[in-house]
Amino acid sequence: MTLPRLLVLMGSGETAPTMKAPHREIFERIGGHHDHGTPIKAVLLDTPFGFQENAPILAEKAIEYFRDSTFREVEVAGVGRTDTGDIVALESGIARIRSAEWVFAGPGSPTFALSQWVGTPIPDLLRQKLRTGGVVVFSSAAALTTGVKTVPVYEIYKVGIDPFWLDGLNLLAEVGINAAVIPHYNNTEGGNHDTRFCYLGERRLALLEPDLPGDAFVLGIDEHTGIIMDLDADTAEIIGRGVVTLRRDGVSFEIPSGGKVELDIIRSGGDRNVVRVIDSAAEAESIDGDENKIVPVAESLQATQSQCEKAFEAAMQARNADAAVAAVLDLDTAILEWSRDTLQSDQVDRARSALRSMVIRLGSAAKGGLTDVREVIGPVVEAALEARRIARQEKAWAVSDSLRDGLDNAGIEVRDTSDGVEWVVRASSTS
Repeated sequence: MTLPRLLVLMGSGETAPTMKAPHREIFERIGGHHDHGTPIKAVLLDTPFGFQENAPILAEKAIEYFRDSTFREVEVAGVGRTDTGDIVALESGIARIRSAEWVFAGPGSPTFALSQWVGTPIPDLLRQKLRTGGVVVFSSAAALTTGVKTVPVYEIYKVGIDPFWLDGLNLLAEVGINAAVIPHYNNTEGGNHDTRFCYLGERRLALLEPDLPGDAFVLGIDEHTGIIMDLDADTAEIIGRGVVTLRRDGVSFEIPSGGKVELDIIRSGGDRNVVRVIDSAAEAESIDGDENKIVPVAESLQATQSQCEKAFEAAMQARNADAAVAAVLDLDTAILEWSRDTLQSDQVDRARSALRSMVIRLGSAAKGGLTDVREVIGPVVEAALEARRIARQEKAWAVSDSLRDGLDNAGIEVRDTSDGVEWVVRASSTS
């Protein structure tokens, strides 16, 4: 079986619901199985987050995501750290990477990953796949490492070190692209300060640009967005929610999602003399007969939470128990799916709080029934009151009192007024 040569870079959301369809599309390009029936071997390169205490949990979440979202089994390489002195573990992990047709790496620290890969065969194994056949999918921190230079994001944004570049793996050289990759390009988490460009902001990116080597440029990838570079077809396809930006000396050129370009466009860094963008589904179809189809998905857990809360509120107002329960279950499912995306931890906490509130409200309403209790017992009460009226008319006071006492014991308060008989359900009767 001949494998395609694909380098896929994602800006973020690599294990979020938004990227299910792109991941499936990538696996479909590889094919389901080898000619002899064995599954394609897929490996998670766990180094970028290998320094974290919860690294095994993060790996398991990623495995669950790909199993549920793409129906593929992914194996952990087991090279979270390469500096432990455990030669057997390191060689076993390298063997897994060597035999894999699909290699994925995602969030963590680009600085840590680069420091762990230096002096190992891992970078060359990745390059070899791009030369002879295989798929390399790098997102977020891992994507940062693939260019000629790398942004040490933690050191700059968290520690406060003045902006500087690290040498990257330069996997893009295998594609003929001389660029520094910056994921999270459209990030807005800062709120009142600029966190675009992977938390650098415009000021710090402008300081860094002049230090790029030669004619290198910035390849920016929005969050929940990716670029599939097909080395055999010599094309690049933009997938996901946002755009890919080619920026040189502060001047930017954007390629939207669904767009397809010749790789020479990317290599040019957005040179207007070279650019010929295919940015509509119809034009893309005319080239390869296949549109880029992405199933609509809420762009964040926060958006899904808002949708579910609105649906729940409408159901409660309409006293529709089935619809209210459906909204609760939809939010519960969304929390599970988005919890695999490590960047959504704050949103997960907020969504859980909203879910608890919805369940409490649903439980309280269920005590009395979302359907008005008067609608259920009304015919019975009215029949008893009619019998009581007749008994009073016939002066059968004992019967009348017995009927009233029976209703009272059942939690129905009967009130005789000048306008007739009224009845209400005491609150304690529904608890």
